Amino acid sequence: MLRTTNYELKTLNNRGFTLIESIVLIVIAGILISAIVVPFTTGIRGSTKPEVVAAAMYFAHKRMEELMKYNYCYASSMSVTGGFVTFSTGSSLYTGQNSIAYVTNSFTASSSDVGYKKIQVTITDPQGSTYNVYSVVTRF
Repeated sequence: MLRTTNYELKTLNNRGFTLIESIVLIVIAGILISAIVVPFTTGIRGSTKPEVVAAAMYFAHKRMEELMKYNYCYASSMSVTGGFVTFSTGSSLYTGQNSIAYVTNSFTASSSDVGYKKIQVTITDPQGSTYNVYSVVTRF
């Protein structure tokens, strides 16, 4: 037969939380929940940004494909401008510019044709952010 003392019975029956421990847990949970909810609601408000980025990148890649379909020496579309030329994106909300410039094989600017052209397409979204797409084409 197993004998237990009064002290052992008291310690076995006292396994719950005290009122103070429960209040501390509620306060800490309230602080943590507010720290989580504030950034979450801020992220929800700015949730249109991925759509804007996707649209801007679509316009940039579309223009890049238009420019890259021509032969390196084709004068009208691949002529070196040196500066940015504005083009229509097809949307009044987005503006587009492209530049075609001579570069060396280390991608530094060149004043003469050494066989490489860098094409840069820049799209500006309605919020004022810009997105750049680069490509280098070669005559070789």
